[in-house]
Amino acid sequence: MDLVRDILDKQVVDRKKVKIGKVDGLVAELRPGKPPRVVAIELGSITLARRLGARPGRWMAGLATRLGGKRHSEPHRIAWNKIHDIGIDIEFDIDVRETAIFDWQNWLRDHIVGRIPGAG
Repeated sequence: MDLVRDILDKQVVDRKKVKIGKVDGLVAELRPGKPPRVVAIELGSITLARRLGARPGRWMAGLATRLGGKRHSEPHRIAWNKIHDIGIDIEFDIDVRETAIFDWQNWLRDHIVGRIPGAG
């Protein structure tokens, strides 16, 4: 499997096929005398900004922390062993409602979009 081609930027869904986002990064464990092992995927603006460089990554992490608190200071990670299926989408055996992944979307819906006449 070519991780960059087959995993990076693919759609992630939970066990109920709810779209969570796209794979923005991979987390690997370095092991002495053995090849690296992928242990998680990362989603979110912090990881996406890190793909542009260290400075954009730090800036985005700082912004996320200021706006959302410590809970949002790190990218969202999903353990590699939670993969259920890799096809057109990557299906993880998780329930997105039990994570903080949609916190920003929920806040925007409740505080901004919901107040726009005709948007609700």
